[in-house]
Amino acid sequence: MKISEARAVITGGASGLGNAVARLVAASGGRVTMLDVQEAAGQAAAAELGPAASFVKCDVASEAEVNAAMNTARDRMGGLNLLVNCAGVVGVGRMLAKNGPMPGEVFTKVIHINLIGTFLCDKAAAAIMQNNAPGADGERGLLIHTSSVAAFEGQIGQVAYSATKAAVAGMTLPLARELAQFGIRVMSIAPGIFHTPMVNSMTPELQASLGQQVPFPKRLGRPDEYAQLVAAIFENTMLNGETIRLDGAIRMQPK
Repeated sequence: MKISEARAVITGGASGLGNAVARLVAASGGRVTMLDVQEAAGQAAAAELGPAASFVKCDVASEAEVNAAMNTARDRMGGLNLLVNCAGVVGVGRMLAKNGPMPGEVFTKVIHINLIGTFLCDKAAAAIMQNNAPGADGERGLLIHTSSVAAFEGQIGQVAYSATKAAVAGMTLPLARELAQFGIRVMSIAPGIFHTPMVNSMTPELQASLGQQVPFPKRLGRPDEYAQLVAAIFENTMLNGETIRLDGAIRMQPK
């Protein structure tokens, strides 16, 4: 598949990594539908990208909203062959904090958005992709998960976040094996420290400090570098069932 032929749904597409993917797909001649709960930002992003892009407000933790959004995206784009799961929350918090143990609903919220949301989007997209006309090698589509280096070196205060990011990486191979019969590939990307809206809220000094922790290059990752990897995976059919670290060789410390 060529990125110019992409008919992509991108969750969390209103900002950050997801928005960078949307920009690359649209600029390459593909079509994109961005899903996000940030309606104003999503509509503005779609308007900026022009007729190749559209926006659908969607809470990925809602099965009904996800199913409806995927069908709308398919209809608008005339098909669906790429899903990039970028929607997520950090959910920072210690299990045993100074003000008491973490409430179960805090942990559950992160699970619902990051993990169950990814599964619901995978399921809805794959149900559509299985009916695509097969291309070279019988390929019909690609699902991409956004994991994190926190899946492997979770820091103190990342118990909920790390659990979800390890889980979406863990789903990758069994889903790739299951969906192979339909010609649908499944991959995960595990970014390191990237310059996203969350990082924008930090002081310049803290941003510089985080960048210096990366062995090489000594800076924060750029969202367009994540998007470039998405495009490379889309165009390389042999990439399947694997998690790729995109982190400048960083290995996170306990805190």
